[in-house]
Amino acid sequence: MNAPDPTHEPNPTHASDALTSGPLTAVTGASGALGGRVATRLARAGVPVRLLGRDPSRLPELPGADPAPPAPYGDGEAMRRALAGAHTLFLVSAHESPDRVREHTTAVDAAVAAGVERIVYVSFLGAAPDATFTFARDHWETEAHIRTTDVRYTFLRDSWYLAGLPAMTGADGVLRGPAGDGRVAAVAHEDIADAATAVLLADTDATGPSHDGQTYELTGPEAFTLAEAAEELSRAAGRTITYEPQTREEAYASRAHYGAPDWEVAGWVTSYEAIAAGEMATVSAAVPRLTGRPAKNLATYLREHPDSYRHLLTPG
Repeated sequence: MNAPDPTHEPNPTHASDALTSGPLTAVTGASGALGGRVATRLARAGVPVRLLGRDPSRLPELPGADPAPPAPYGDGEAMRRALAGAHTLFLVSAHESPDRVREHTTAVDAAVAAGVERIVYVSFLGAAPDATFTFARDHWETEAHIRTTDVRYTFLRDSWYLAGLPAMTGADGVLRGPAGDGRVAAVAHEDIADAATAVLLADTDATGPSHDGQTYELTGPEAFTLAEAAEELSRAAGRTITYEPQTREEAYASRAHYGAPDWEVAGWVTSYEAIAAGEMATVSAAVPRLTGRPAKNLATYLREHPDSYRHLLTPG
């Protein structure tokens, strides 16, 4: 599947014409689907941006933006150098790993040491020490650490990505997982990026609202079951897509062939179990409140992103 690169959106502004002003915002994950979108939006708004990413060669070229040298989250000194002079840090969570909480806390401590005054952290819906979804516990620990610092902060707790629904459906047309009849209000990357940009830009407008100390739950406009998601995928793909509810044992067994470590498979399985437990059914008005427009639903997402389900199309 050759999906368009979402971090390189069309930009009518040439770098030589860019006018940037205001405090510097550092954006992590700037080569990724979320960080890249946020960096692009900030650059278009004339905000000076520093781009951080695991692979500097993949960072987008944006007006008023400068790439930072490689700075893994777990390398405190490299992060401190990369964040020197930044006023705000947009912190996209690190790739899942057994060490992710330590990596996050190291990055946060480096930001504080570098003089960063504000952190906007991308967390996860239902983040809690006893969350069913194991990776959501990492987010809660990261939030707790940020709260202990002297920096201003805002937490963006996003739901499942709408993009994940077609991605997790096999070419055989089956979406499998132990989600039962639970519901999820999945959200589009674009909506998260627009909401995050609104929060980040508010700090440059003294008359705008303050988002300090706020936690925003970023969701789609409706909560649906995975069986209903399969019906929507069927309409888009022109063939029958089904949802196959699994037991925990079946879920682990069906994913064993990937050879992933136990902690990673547990994250995959418990993400579905969080839906079954009712922890993903929240529908929030935060996206329309922050962006001024409705959040995208699954049908709209699929219509706008046909490459996301190309592997499901009927041959011919």
